[in-house]
Amino acid sequence: MIQKLYPKNNPPEVINRLVSSLHDGAVMIVPTDTQYALACHALKERAIERICRLKGLDPRKHHLSVVCYDMSSISEYAKVDNATFKLMKRNLPGPFTFILPGTTRLPKIFSGRREVGIRMPDCPMLRELLAQLHAPLMIASLPLEDGEEEEYLTDPELIHEKWAERVDLVIDGGTGGTEGSTVVNCTQGAAEIIRQGVGWLEE
Repeated sequence: MIQKLYPKNNPPEVINRLVSSLHDGAVMIVPTDTQYALACHALKERAIERICRLKGLDPRKHHLSVVCYDMSSISEYAKVDNATFKLMKRNLPGPFTFILPGTTRLPKIFSGRREVGIRMPDCPMLRELLAQLHAPLMIASLPLEDGEEEEYLTDPELIHEKWAERVDLVIDGGTGGTEGSTVVNCTQGAAEIIRQGVGWLEE
């Protein structure tokens, strides 16, 4: 199934249906402010395991990322010191992933690395979902398989054509990007950019 969403004025019944599906453990493909991504309710461990299988991720070796609605919810799922809090406030919402120590509010599947990637994308339709979900989303970028052109990642119709049998829903939020978020490690004191992506960090 594919569901069109707009930056604003989406019918409440559509948002409610999507939120209900996430609470029930659905795996979706959603737009962000960078690329389209696999997504599920971040507190539903079976849905997270399903995404890990789809991407071939080992949660003991790879950072898992969650999308939060605001700074208050970030502090529930990650440990944020004062300097990092100020840095994040200057740059979020935006195309960044901040690596932070996780808290015990996250499911056990996150405990392998004891760290979590935190995102707050500047994507109105995704933020509308989060506002109603009252929980974070776990997300993972779509894998680019051998021989595939990056353009396939930008077109929700092509994404749906490929992934319809593997996910429960694709959200069509218009043309997506091909470059990922900028990843900032904040676990070792001073913030360190470990991958430069779309976002340019304001320090």
